[in-house]
Formats: sequence, structure tokens, C-alpha cells
Amino acid sequence: MQNVTSLPSSQEEGSLKLNINQWAAEDRPREKLMSLGAEALSNAELLAILIGSGSTKETAVELMKRLLADCDNNLNTLGKKTLRELCAYNGIGEAKAVSLLAACELGKRRAMEKAQQRPCMDNAVSIYNYMHPRMQDLYQEEAWALLLNQHLRLIKAVRISQGGITETAIDVRVVMREALLANATVVALCHNHPSGNIKPSRQDDGVTEKVRKACETMRLHLLDHVIVTDGAYYSYQEQGRL
Repeated sequence: MQNVTSLPSSQEEGSLKLNINQWAAEDRPREKLMSLGAEALSNAELLAILIGSGSTKETAVELMKRLLADCDNNLNTLGKKTLRELCAYNGIGEAKAVSLLAACELGKRRAMEKAQQRPCMDNAVSIYNYMHPRMQDLYQEEAWALLLNQHLRLIKAVRISQGGITETAIDVRVVMREALLANATVVALCHNHPSGNIKPSRQDDGVTEKVRKACETMRLHLLDHVIVTDGAYYSYQEQGRL
């Protein structure tokens, strides 16, 4: 008698479902976020990243699609779900439910907060006032790059180097790399003189010129190089040297 292969049961069909790690890389939520950015993901995919896994019957994305469908695909409605209601879904335990509720609460708090105002660094005084508290008690020289947008608002302040009592090295390549990574269009250099002498050294002049030329090559603007002491400053821009 010829053997007939039986059709798989519904349970076996569930076990044959591809694990999320077996999906094409561009379809996996985490990989998709890293390559395309968070804005490219659907709400279900973003939520799937939070819970990490689904159940034997459905993937994390499918589980989140089902949950969102029960909320009329409205995140505000999802945020009103209780821990008990979320745990009623097969594949969502307390840990996953807590992660979802925490994410909803963070979204709510973010919506209530005002956007942080970036400080304006449009002159030597504003640069000095920003950097002086960070440098006034230092016993060694430090060099910083202030990375600004086209409106001269601070994107990021980056310590470039730390040195000895009388000098610190500034690697032009590091300054350029940090500026490009931050999508800055304007750069300001700043370093301190622990001795209290605000007069720039020959090395300070040389570094300023190298950074200025590098900025021109990379289509960036070097706004200023400010030397900070405790109570006074020297500005290449104010002295007409840029």
C-alpha cells in the first residue's frame, strides 16, 4: 500500500513560519532602521523592535499589526491599553507589555516638552561665555571644536585634544571628521591657556591657518578661534586675522 504524506496540521504550519532572523535583511525591522532610518518603518515594525519576538504562530510584526488593528491603528488608543489588556494577547507577556506602555508614556512626555533651544555662537563673547565654565579650572590645555549650523546655532561641542601645561595638539583631520559627521556648516575652534596669557603662539597661528584652509576645501566656514583664560579671551576674528 502506497504511503500518502499527510498535510501539515495548523500547529505544524505555525512551526514552519519563518523566524524573523530568516527574513531578508531589508525586511527585518532592526536592520531596516539601521539602513534606512526610523522614519522608514511602520508603527507595527517600530513596536516589533520593542517587544523583540512574537509567538510560534506569528512574528513580532504580525502580532503588532493585530494589536494595532484592535486599536484602529491609532497609537493614542494603544497608549490607553492596560497591562492586563496587553497581556491578553498571545505572545505578549508582562515584560513586553511593560515595554510597550513605557514607550507610549515616553511619546506622551516628549509631545509635552518644548524643543531644546540651541545656543547661538555668533561672536567671540558667546563662545567665551559658553566655554569659560568648562575651562576656567583646567591645569592643562584642551582644544575644542564648536560645530554650528548655518544659523550659527550650536549642534555639538567636541573636545579634540588634551595636552600639557603649555600646548595641545589639534589634528585638522579630526576637526573635519567631526564637522562632517555632525552635518555642520560652520566651525569655531577654542582652546585655553592655563598660564593666563591670552597672546596666541606661533603654533596657535599655524593650526588656525591649517583649519581655515581645510574648511575652505570642505566648503565649511571657520568662524573664529578663541583662546580662553580665566577672565579674558583672544579672538582671531575680532583681531581681523580670519
